[in-house]
Amino acid sequence: MSIFDFIEKRKRNREKKAREQAVKNTAIGAAVGLTVGAAAGILLAPKSGKESREDISKAVKELPDKAKEFIEKAQDRIEEFKGKRNGNKNEVCTTTEATAAVEDTQS
Repeated sequence: MSIFDFIEKRKRNREKKAREQAVKNTAIGAAVGLTVGAAAGILLAPKSGKESREDISKAVKELPDKAKEFIEKAQDRIEEFKGKRNGNKNEVCTTTEATAAVEDTQS
């Protein structure tokens, strides 16, 4: 492994970690936005105080389930992305191997 390969590998690892962090930040932002939006909708609705408190209580009880569902969907999308990325990587390896085989037969 040459120094250039090593540098390129480190660069790809840093970029990969940055993309993963961006996905995490997006998921966290969406969850916070969902929570704030739900709270604002309940508090600004034209209902009595008792009805609003009941709605808030109900929303708080449902929040963990909704958050869990959102996280599961995000994880599924991440796994899907990883699968596509690995599939492309395998295609590149296969193409490289095929090219090498053709070059060997031409020699």
